[in-house]
Amino acid sequence: MHTQVAIIGAGPAGLLLGHLLHLRGIDSVIVENRSRDYVIERVRAGVLEQWTVDLMIAMGVGQRLQHEGLRHEGLYFSFNGQRHHIHLTELTGGKSITVYGQNEVVKDLIDARLATGRPLYFEAANVAVADIDSTRPVVRFQVDGQDQELTCDYIAGCDGFHGICRPGFPAGSLTGFDRVYPFGWLGILAEAAPSSDELVYTYHERGFALFSMRSPKVTRLYLQVPPEEDIALWSDDRIWDEMLRRMSTVDGFKPNVGPIFQKGVTPMRSYVAEPMRHGRLFLAGDSAHIVPPTGAKGLNLAAADVVVLAKALGQFYKSNSAQGLDQYSDICLRRVWKAQRFSWWMTQTLHRAPDESPFDHRRQIADLDYITGSRAAMTSMAENYVGLPMDVDLG
Repeated sequence: MHTQVAIIGAGPAGLLLGHLLHLRGIDSVIVENRSRDYVIERVRAGVLEQWTVDLMIAMGVGQRLQHEGLRHEGLYFSFNGQRHHIHLTELTGGKSITVYGQNEVVKDLIDARLATGRPLYFEAANVAVADIDSTRPVVRFQVDGQDQELTCDYIAGCDGFHGICRPGFPAGSLTGFDRVYPFGWLGILAEAAPSSDELVYTYHERGFALFSMRSPKVTRLYLQVPPEEDIALWSDDRIWDEMLRRMSTVDGFKPNVGPIFQKGVTPMRSYVAEPMRHGRLFLAGDSAHIVPPTGAKGLNLAAADVVVLAKALGQFYKSNSAQGLDQYSDICLRRVWKAQRFSWWMTQTLHRAPDESPFDHRRQIADLDYITGSRAAMTSMAENYVGLPMDVDLG
């Protein structure tokens, strides 16, 4: 087989890239080592920036998003038992965020991919890349026990943090910047109608908590816990007791309680790989960078990467110009590091560190008091949260 672009990974990055290339008339093959059900059902991010929503609509894959997505014009910061509203739309000239689960995004993109008739292989075994410094790199894999060899012009590594593409860079050609945080998130999905129409970020003496939602009938909640916490130690009753203790406020807000149908603990880290390209192999999404979920940037960063890459590939196939491809890593990394800064800031502002002092605690309260009392501070927070302007246009 031969294709113009081989895409490794059928998460949001790989599927978005495949559809963007299709719209430009560029052929691609997507290879994914997991099953279709696994890719769809894994619970991940749920907040889409304004420009990501605009992108999906412009791509023709936003019909269900527009109907089922929950548009939010603001959010709350809660501390000392009180909620403080930040009006994102008012502070950013009309921009907002939309709550729409990553698994829903993936469903829409898989359907769109299948409708194009372009190849999409699930449950591919023994995926490997080779000859990335040549003009004809190779992807090898097995489907239904049959060996496949796919030659291509370029490879897009969209296979996540634990994928095979980043390790495919030659030794010494990549630098990784890593930070592991001393806490994780215990996350649940519950059959309970959301008790707030907007997200609530809580700083509490017992640790961070986040109120979110997935639909008018499903609440998504998080608690700060140690990164190695055993989820088996957390009964449903214990989870609800802690959620209510941290999130309840003097104005009467508290999460509605309902049956928990999914729970788990996720450690938190920041990671950036530089550069995001070697030879004919490009990294995009989680294969190149990881952010703590506090700033809601992971999926949106992946989308930003593939917008830049699709545009660069479009320029190459249209005019034989490699300028965009050569600039890909630098353009993406500028946005990645701004997102890392914001995600780190949100994380250190709202979480209790295990080694923090009384001075640190007071400073965090003062920081939150300043953010919620200063229009300038709220504007800075809001413009980062709804999504900074793209460095390239979406066309």
